Amino acid sequence: MAALDEAILTAGDFWWTWIVLPVLALLGVYFTIRSGVVQLRLFPAMLRVLTDRTPLARDGSTQSVSSFQAFTISAASRVGVGNIAGVATAIAIGGPGAVFWMWTMAFVGGASSFIESTLAQLYKHRDADGFRGGPAYYMQRGLGARWMGILFAIILIVCFPFAFSSLQANTIVATVTSTVGTDAAWLPWAIGAVVAVLTGLIVFGGVRRIAKVTQSLVPAMALLYLVLGLVIVAMNITEVPRVLGEIYAGAFGFQQVAGGAIGTIIMQGVKRGMFSNEAGLGSAPNAGASAAVTHPAKQGLVQTLGVYFDTFLVCSITAFIILVSTPDLAGAEGGIDLTFQAVTGELGAWAGIALSVIVFLLAFSSIIGNYYYGESNIEFITESRAVLTTYRVLAVVAVLAGSVVATATVWNTADLLMGIMAIVNLVAIGLLSGVAFKLLKNFDEQRRAGTDPVFTRDMLPELRGVEEWRDVQSVTGTWDAVPTTEGRGSAGDARG
Repeated sequence: MAALDEAILTAGDFWWTWIVLPVLALLGVYFTIRSGVVQLRLFPAMLRVLTDRTPLARDGSTQSVSSFQAFTISAASRVGVGNIAGVATAIAIGGPGAVFWMWTMAFVGGASSFIESTLAQLYKHRDADGFRGGPAYYMQRGLGARWMGILFAIILIVCFPFAFSSLQANTIVATVTSTVGTDAAWLPWAIGAVVAVLTGLIVFGGVRRIAKVTQSLVPAMALLYLVLGLVIVAMNITEVPRVLGEIYAGAFGFQQVAGGAIGTIIMQGVKRGMFSNEAGLGSAPNAGASAAVTHPAKQGLVQTLGVYFDTFLVCSITAFIILVSTPDLAGAEGGIDLTFQAVTGELGAWAGIALSVIVFLLAFSSIIGNYYYGESNIEFITESRAVLTTYRVLAVVAVLAGSVVATATVWNTADLLMGIMAIVNLVAIGLLSGVAFKLLKNFDEQRRAGTDPVFTRDMLPELRGVEEWRDVQSVTGTWDAVPTTEGRGSAGDARG
């Protein structure tokens, strides 16, 4: 088993380092240039569209989840224990300079996130609960490659709701048992049962219940962690100039270059940024497609904001907690212990309990977000309610099983599969990026004209495979309004 685990780990490291990361970085730079640096240029618009009114259905109910709720679903999956443990590991191995490259990856990845989530919105599908979509859907509808969508969907289901969620549950158990200070054999089972029951109560309620939970849970955990981090930074405010200097000196310092360590610094920062914010990997668009918005580019912007929220806010809090309180990183071990030591060393033992609560919220929110990604892709493969129910049961069982058993082999295998999933998605968004750029141009033109951008599919009649976006009334939810263009939507309906 040890030999198999080592082989999988080696293959995964090779795949991520020499295939996924270069493709992701090059496409991110290309998308940044072609879009006119959309991730910076339209930052004010990101904040505005986050609070847009959710379009109503003809009966007066909301068509689907709101733009903000879709943001929190994706943030629930993005923001996990890796934001505490992963950042600490990157700093322990790559030093403070890794933080700069983590930020750089978030900025470049913001363009990729815009492309993939805009495409997910364009090719979304309506079901009884609202909208769903994601890479599998734009692979089928945009590229005409259902086989590619099924491949992507299967890999995602294996990785996120099963492997990664079970490992998040294991982290919850490890954190609680460590905080309680007992190794009683029954405790992991008890904690796992509680987490599994909570998961079941949420996931069997459908996407709207998931959205209601995440819209409360995500801001709460972010606020708790932000307050904890700001207190520690304020206590060490005189250290901030030193930390900023070390971050930039570590990223570009001649000593690091001469010592041959610059590659390690860059790689650690880039990997952590990518693993954490998931920009371009194809996971977040599954949440982005669920929102009811008036223009596909709007949710593309919101999901780009999600990348910033994850990296510039949550990951950066971890980085500053460690760096202001640990001037000497020599011999420091990575992982969650480094963050715990920094927090308890500054605030005392009680802060360890507070951090344990935050870790629980982070891990549990990831379980919920991961589940939803899987549900969306199960429904892409089949509409069978029996299959969906079976999936929900298995997802809850995976949480319970992961609470008591977790192996490095499971983690490393899922990590390798996620790298394959990422390449499948990157190929798709590279081929379909021209469609996203047309949507961005349409959005910019309406915005410059002083109107709130609204998209209907007859605006770009050359597009095929677009199911929604029929007419102004259905897109905006203004059912008593007079159509602004005679016959709007008829050409699109024929394409259905």
